[in-house]
Amino acid sequence: MNPYCIAPRTHFGPLNTGPGPATQAMAFSTGLHGSELRFLYAVAPHHRRRFFSVQASARGEEEDVVDNGSVVAVRDGGGNGGEGGEGRIVISELHKEATEAYMAYAMSVLLGRALPDVRDGLKPVHRRILYAMHELGLSSRKPYKKCARVVGEVLGKFHPHGDNAVYDSLVRMAQDFSLRSPLIRGHGNFGSIDADPPAAMRYTECRLEALTEAMLLADLEQDTVDFIPNFDNSQKEPSLLPARIPNLLLNGASGIAVGMATNIPPHNLGELVDALSVLIHNPDATLQELLEYMPGPDFPTGGIVMGNIGILEAYRTGRGRVVIRGKTDVELLDSKSKRSAIIIKEIPYQTNKASLVEKIAELVENKSLEGISDIRDESDRSGMRIVIELKRGSDPSIVLNNLYRLTALQSTFSCNMVGILNGQPKQMGLKELLQAFLDFRCSVVERRAKFKLSQAQDRYHIVESGTFKECEDHAKFSFNILSFDIDRNLGHKRGRFRERRKPKVERIDDTGTCENLHEAETNGKKSEEQPSKDRAKQELLVAEDLRLRGIC
Repeated sequence: MNPYCIAPRTHFGPLNTGPGPATQAMAFSTGLHGSELRFLYAVAPHHRRRFFSVQASARGEEEDVVDNGSVVAVRDGGGNGGEGGEGRIVISELHKEATEAYMAYAMSVLLGRALPDVRDGLKPVHRRILYAMHELGLSSRKPYKKCARVVGEVLGKFHPHGDNAVYDSLVRMAQDFSLRSPLIRGHGNFGSIDADPPAAMRYTECRLEALTEAMLLADLEQDTVDFIPNFDNSQKEPSLLPARIPNLLLNGASGIAVGMATNIPPHNLGELVDALSVLIHNPDATLQELLEYMPGPDFPTGGIVMGNIGILEAYRTGRGRVVIRGKTDVELLDSKSKRSAIIIKEIPYQTNKASLVEKIAELVENKSLEGISDIRDESDRSGMRIVIELKRGSDPSIVLNNLYRLTALQSTFSCNMVGILNGQPKQMGLKELLQAFLDFRCSVVERRAKFKLSQAQDRYHIVESGTFKECEDHAKFSFNILSFDIDRNLGHKRGRFRERRKPKVERIDDTGTCENLHEAETNGKKSEEQPSKDRAKQELLVAEDLRLRGIC
């Protein structure tokens, strides 16, 4: 027990300290910090001694109040202060302790939940889901497994939080209307663009996409990234995934942290690779040169980006506003009456299609939007198709402008390109994001080369020692055969040998001699083939060693 202790309960209420009004006192524990119990107070300095003395008396303990101005504590009269009586209570003022505690909470949210890492473009929960699926063997060539199995694996080993948070993150990574390149292939109901909820995790199934395996998990077993202990220190998990392309720009990201947020638009994979190639060959490339290959975002739901001022500002400073309009066509319904219809084929990113249709119908009913006679949603598996029939004589361009002004057919995407770099949140422009990824990729390639070099060196030593051992065995075998022949020949009596020599020589013909000689040559060649193969392996390993040393 801590020698300096105060009743472990929250105290709120008036403290009567004599003549005059009661003093409102407040004190509460924030929990143990090692051997310390932090105690907060909001009591006037001249009332501290009286306050803590009253608390000690109320518990029937001896009054042993220590007050040196900023620290006030009551010593436990029982004297059972634990081992050596070294424990203590640290009294801290409320605003100081609240500031420190909230800063710790804010950094935990920033680094552990809300903001993605610039290098692999993933938040911790997404990284843990993909790694858990990789460990379960859910490759793109294997059968699907229940999402409940994956969620349980993530919760039990890596992510000690709620199952709904994990499942929602998994579902989003499988939605083609949320990510430009989905990372998970889902089987079942994973929601829709109409904001329909996904089925429960016990019904849906999933596995990794082939792109995810090639883009994020290819070099994971080659010591390309650091592994850190999980929450209970029972096993390791990767601090990053060895991404081959900047997933942060490919699929974008969004999240609200403490005091800051991030909102990064998705981009086209081909354009992103082209921009990376330009920056690799020309590190001094300007933003305008990069924009020639990657002119702007590429949203999974399509749409038309209006203007490039907002894009330039976002790519230059990391913050900007991008205006997106839905893609529409005008079709002639009746050539005689000249009635036409507006067909909506694409809508802005993160727009609810069902809510958009309901909003248009509501505006028509309230007479806020004129010129529309009917609206229906004809979308199916082949694509989106919202039909807005116009009244006779209505101008489609006027109706479209009103739709842009009054509905979500035109929306604004606020770019705020914030990510975690070197353990700190940072707002970056396009070139800075690409350069940070390239630096990370270079470190991955270097670590992979060192790993392969180490493996090649170990293999070379094994092959080399095997070659020496095999040559030694061949030499010993030949020596033993030779010794045996010598001993056998010397052991025979010369007379008996001469008697048997003549008839044997007569029986040997030229054919038999040739066959015996050919057999001896064949056996000799076989005994020489194996060392030559090992020497070839050694030469290949030496060549690989030189190549990897050039990379390192």
